Amino acid sequence: MAEQKPRKRTVHTGTVESTERLSPHMVRIVLGGEGLDRFDTDGHTDHYVKLFFPGTEDLSTTDLEHTLNHGPRSQWPTTRTYTVRHWDRQKRLLTIDFVTHGDTGLAGPWAEAARPGHTLHFTGPGGAYSPSPEADWHLLAGDESALPAIAAALEGLPRGATAHVYIEVAGPEEEQALATGEGVHLHWLHRGDGVVGSALVPAVRALDFPAGRVHAFVHGEANAVRDLRRLLRIEHALPKEWLSVSGYWRLGRNEDTWQSTKSEWNRGVENEEQAALAATAG
Repeated sequence: MAEQKPRKRTVHTGTVESTERLSPHMVRIVLGGEGLDRFDTDGHTDHYVKLFFPGTEDLSTTDLEHTLNHGPRSQWPTTRTYTVRHWDRQKRLLTIDFVTHGDTGLAGPWAEAARPGHTLHFTGPGGAYSPSPEADWHLLAGDESALPAIAAALEGLPRGATAHVYIEVAGPEEEQALATGEGVHLHWLHRGDGVVGSALVPAVRALDFPAGRVHAFVHGEANAVRDLRRLLRIEHALPKEWLSVSGYWRLGRNEDTWQSTKSEWNRGVENEEQAALAATAG
């Protein structure tokens, strides 16, 4: 068998075209420019890109690609993962929505300070979920980190689709206007001073699941996502192929730490799930 060649990583460079504050803790950045000439998506609503921070804006695309494709991982720049909120292929404009918390983190402060003409390097896109037209209904659930992907999914729902949507944010000031058809039941959940997931998990658990095949998208904080995955897989016995479930982040961990332990965490969740399913079958 021929040895598989490592995947070549293509670096794109976006130039800030505009910025917009959507809510107290979310900023929209629209990127354009010739550096997006090689970028494209295939229409999935959960597409994501890997943004490079900090101090990489002065590096050339060629230098970054060489480091990513030939250098040791220890030399790779720090990355943060963000959803593609919208890609306008005709105008070649990429929209990314950033959750911000003042000076905390890397990407958030960059987005707060971004102005037209600033540049940002990234790779991607990844992602493979889109609402299936074969589903009888859809479940979309997550915290503010999943809001851009849920918003994109709502815009990508088949015409006339039924969807139950649960979005947890800090308070009403963080709500946004989203695309909602007649069959979309949108629930904004306000956690206030509660821990992330404290409003989301019980709300989804209280849903009286409609009959028929559900296509579920559940993303956000890892602990809350784990609890909802158990609900879907074990209590409702939903097949994995009809679920898009993943922890975007985990309380108490930055992205570097979370990404380095995510595979192990997922294996633990999978093992617990298999044990519970076996016990139920027995």
